[in-house]
Amino acid sequence: MNKTDDSVLSSLFDVQQDAGERALAARHAPILLFDAHEPFFPVAAGYTIFRRDGSSPSFRQGYEIELTPEGMPPASLAIEYAIWWDWDIGHLYELEHAWVYVDDEGQVVRAEASWHGDYHDMRYDGQLAVRGNRPLIYSEPGKHAFAPTPQWFRERRKRFKRSETSEMSGFGRVLMSPYYKGQVSPTPLQNMLVRSYLAQQAFEPSWDFCAFEFEPRTLVPWPALTEWIPTRVNDWLDRLAHEISPSSYRFLRIGHRGAAAHAPANTLSGLRKAAELGADMVTFDLQQTADGQVVLAHLPYVHDAGGKIWPVRESTLAELQAIDQDRGERVPTLAEALEVCRSEQVGPYIVLKDGDAIPAIVDAIREHNLAGYSVFGSFRPDWLADLKAQVPEVQMAILFGSPHVDAVKLAQSIGATYVQPCWETTDISAFLTPEWVGRVREAGLGIIGCHDGQPDGLAALQRAGVDAICSPAPELLQIIQ
Repeated sequence: MNKTDDSVLSSLFDVQQDAGERALAARHAPILLFDAHEPFFPVAAGYTIFRRDGSSPSFRQGYEIELTPEGMPPASLAIEYAIWWDWDIGHLYELEHAWVYVDDEGQVVRAEASWHGDYHDMRYDGQLAVRGNRPLIYSEPGKHAFAPTPQWFRERRKRFKRSETSEMSGFGRVLMSPYYKGQVSPTPLQNMLVRSYLAQQAFEPSWDFCAFEFEPRTLVPWPALTEWIPTRVNDWLDRLAHEISPSSYRFLRIGHRGAAAHAPANTLSGLRKAAELGADMVTFDLQQTADGQVVLAHLPYVHDAGGKIWPVRESTLAELQAIDQDRGERVPTLAEALEVCRSEQVGPYIVLKDGDAIPAIVDAIREHNLAGYSVFGSFRPDWLADLKAQVPEVQMAILFGSPHVDAVKLAQSIGATYVQPCWETTDISAFLTPEWVGRVREAGLGIIGCHDGQPDGLAALQRAGVDAICSPAPELLQIIQ
């Protein structure tokens, strides 16, 4: 599916441009070094040529072109390359940057390149690797950030417990961007299609690198590339819808209250166990204590070993944490849970059980920079609406306890992303008829299913085409895919 000879791409290459400017950009285009197992290569680059100092038109984090900075070799021109991939191993589309500085004699004297939202000098041990008039730059396997040595990639990988190129492939969905604001609006189903496609591309690096060189025809002026981007993204979403069947959907695996089948519910050990068993996300319930601390608790009270009831809202954090929750586990705070989510690389699916806790929850999510990776669920649409007003970028799931609720209207009333049927007496998979699922999809909504741990029920949920499944035994969610 990673085609480069399609009509949408041809329309970009056919754009009118100055032949001399393109030749100049081609003469100094960086040579990129890719891992031998890399599944995705650039399909185009938008160039901008600077003959005086100026600001990058395409690097959104900010970059200033300085031709003659103090202490650096002077340049007479600089070329910015905004390099486009259709795919990163984590999401649909990738845009990385390289800046090449050229002196009066046409020699490359400096080069810088992007790195996970930042940028760096491409010298290593004080030397810039150049072949002819073109810098040599390494591209991170799957993620495509640039570095002067692959050692940077190895060091970065040590910070993560789970591999971005295999276990985490596709978790980033459609990468949202100001380049196509208002022109691309991915639905939960489209995000699942992206995840499903990328799950098929999972790999582990070989750490052997091969050279990639841009063909001159793939170099276009930056304005042409930026105008083309939304068409390209929408084209890929259309292709995925036709080429990926429901049987191949890679739904999100959500550990219910951690991994409640294996560890005490709503505890840190449960969250870690869920990650160990392959969960993408973990649910946990939040309430607020008498002293304003947000803690993980499903019921409005906690029992101690003597049978005494401790209401969460009327107890202090110290009082609750003095109670053994089973196997030595204590009631954790939201901050502790979010730290575990970050370290274990699982997304938090937060179930609101106390509306008064929302301000503190918002602060914690922002402090841990997890808003874009979180889902909030509740039976209370008013609570979700309040939270959405404060953190517009979060995804929300409206929970409902009756098959007679109009879930679509309920979700639309608060701008929810997902609907989640939750009841004990009816087989939820039987409720998810093609007609019901179709109506939810037509409304641009996603579906989260839950089950009691029986494999037959899981298979039925998958056949229904849900976006995510909550399970107290996350390992079962891998068996059926």
